[in-house]
Amino acid sequence: MPWKYFNQVCYTRVVMTLETSIGKVKLRRPGMVASGIMDETGPSMVRMIASGAGAVVTKSIGLEPKAGHPNPCFTEIKSGFVNAMGLPNPGIELFKEEMEIAIKAGPIIGSIYGANAEEFAKLAGKMEDYGAVAVELNLSCPHAKGYGMELGTDPVIVKTIVSAVKNAVSIPVWSKLTPNTQSIANIGVAVQDAGGDAVVAINTLKAMVISPEMRRPVLSNKFGGLSGPAVRAVGVRAVYDLYAVLDIPIIGVGGIYDAHDALQYIMAGASGFQIGSAIAKNGPNVFETINKNLERFMIDYDYRSINDMVGVANE
Repeated sequence: MPWKYFNQVCYTRVVMTLETSIGKVKLRRPGMVASGIMDETGPSMVRMIASGAGAVVTKSIGLEPKAGHPNPCFTEIKSGFVNAMGLPNPGIELFKEEMEIAIKAGPIIGSIYGANAEEFAKLAGKMEDYGAVAVELNLSCPHAKGYGMELGTDPVIVKTIVSAVKNAVSIPVWSKLTPNTQSIANIGVAVQDAGGDAVVAINTLKAMVISPEMRRPVLSNKFGGLSGPAVRAVGVRAVYDLYAVLDIPIIGVGGIYDAHDALQYIMAGASGFQIGSAIAKNGPNVFETINKNLERFMIDYDYRSINDMVGVANE
């Protein structure tokens, strides 16, 4: 339990906690590993929990094994990364072995993708059987034809998918939303109307990098998804917009590299946050550093819990 200092004189004990709740999902720490990095295997997910993550969201898993797009499928730019992995994964049956290892370390959220409501429902049931504490529906990947964003920009389709999954499982159902839409708030409302338990905002922005020397796009898929610091202000705005219209919890993601970035999402309305690019850039210890600096901020500004800060920028 931390102590509060003024002029190096310890005078009071501060009751403060990093614990947070995403609806029924209780987390000891508010930061989670975003889907797509250090979450492909059981041992890598165990390592991330040990590094200070409050939970891990798995790599998005489909019904069948998928090789993804050929290389090059990833490139770094001045303000982040652009990737077009193409949803590579071993398929839901083979992923059982990784889940059996991971769930012993802490909360695991199973990310899934499908082409229709039936596929999502079947995958969600498998993840529940494997011990996931919640499922995250990938309705937002910008570079996989027939999946992700192509489904997640239509409120009617989103509502159909979320309803089907809610009828198939008893664990909470989260939906990861795309910023590549005219109104992310409308998509969030569709999730809520279908009984969804939380929304995750945002996935990557559709982007492209061209090599002037080669006179062609760098990625084999031509376009991909932009992540990192370049998208943070877009993500914070999206969470702010969603907080104004939703009653269900929001998880913020996009360009979070330090506690200051995380606090922007929390004060916009997020009850928790996810980190992806910063792990690739700075390693798994990013969680430990953020946790310590969140505690420092809460002591300095007299906040007792994460919940005390959620949405305060809207007041």
